[in-house]
Amino acid sequence: MSQRDAVIVQALRTPVGVGKPGKGGLSHTHPGDLGAHVLENLVARAGVDAGLVDDVIWGTVSQVGEQAFNAARNTLLGAGFPESVPGTTIDRQCGSSQQAVHFAAAGLVAGHYDVVIAGGTESMSRVPMFSNAQGGDGPFPPRMLERYNNSLVPQGISAEMIAEKWGLSRQQLDEIAVESHERAAAATDSGAFADEILETAGLTADEGIRRGTTLETLAGLRTVFKEDGGVVTAGNASQISDGSAALLLTTSEKAAELGLTPIARVHSVAVTGSDPILMLTGVIPATEKVLARSGLSLSDIGAFEVNEAFASVVAAWLAETGADPKLTNAAGGAIAIGHPLGASGARLMTTLVHRMRRDGVRYGLQTMCEGGGMANATILELL
Repeated sequence: MSQRDAVIVQALRTPVGVGKPGKGGLSHTHPGDLGAHVLENLVARAGVDAGLVDDVIWGTVSQVGEQAFNAARNTLLGAGFPESVPGTTIDRQCGSSQQAVHFAAAGLVAGHYDVVIAGGTESMSRVPMFSNAQGGDGPFPPRMLERYNNSLVPQGISAEMIAEKWGLSRQQLDEIAVESHERAAAATDSGAFADEILETAGLTADEGIRRGTTLETLAGLRTVFKEDGGVVTAGNASQISDGSAALLLTTSEKAAELGLTPIARVHSVAVTGSDPILMLTGVIPATEKVLARSGLSLSDIGAFEVNEAFASVVAAWLAETGADPKLTNAAGGAIAIGHPLGASGARLMTTLVHRMRRDGVRYGLQTMCEGGGMANATILELL
């Protein structure tokens, strides 16, 4: 290890709440307060003075309304951090807070930071998805639309296209969904999430897990994006959710100076673009790219977290990579736990870090698809 390796010393998250206005367990809490709750507990649990934090890099997708005006800065001030601590908010769509970790790690390795927090928040019940895309002619400029012959489609249609391209049946996708709920329920019951979840607004566990989900119950749901021959339903897609998550990173040298015990180091990272129409397949080349960059092979990886934006994305990724399904999303994924957009990258990484420590997994790999046709991939090494 280099003295300037980027290491993770703590990772925490809220439970993921159901994103229903006025009904979900976190829907009555301002998104800035969700994040502030995580930040204040993150530094307290690590035993680090908040004044040592050089920057807070925060992922939020819908940067409008309660999530506007640099949510990172508002959140850290709400957490009681000194006014000297800056913050910046980024948007790489669903991978925003995973990208926040990448930026944080790069800053540490480069010597720009010594202590940094990466994370994110999304309250989809209070700031609805696409609410930042209103006004004018919309977010897609005429030259981009012309390039793609006005053929850009919603992600749900992309998920249907993926299912068709990889020959995935409705039952295959529903099987992934059932397993997601079963695994998430088992992880909750076994206490696997105990070290990573903070009680928030009275909520102590992920709210979207539906116990007793069966293939029969899922078979009764209608397809959402393609009526005739479609396979994507609300049951085999991620949930609209509220939540926040964050990780505290430093260097090997600084960790030793502060008496901190690192959990894992950021071994390798990658980001890639992909077809913005098929959109959600970037996880496949991103995985290939991060493995090549790391010098590791798929067989070296003992734990995978692949965001379950749609079951078809995970199924296509498994088919192309040959990864072991038993090692993939072992504690369930976004179909059961939920997908609070800007927080999801940090949520997955928080779960991955704690899983690696709990099970003695040396290498873990995380990847997630992103709107517009992109994907991040990260390999962590247990310390």
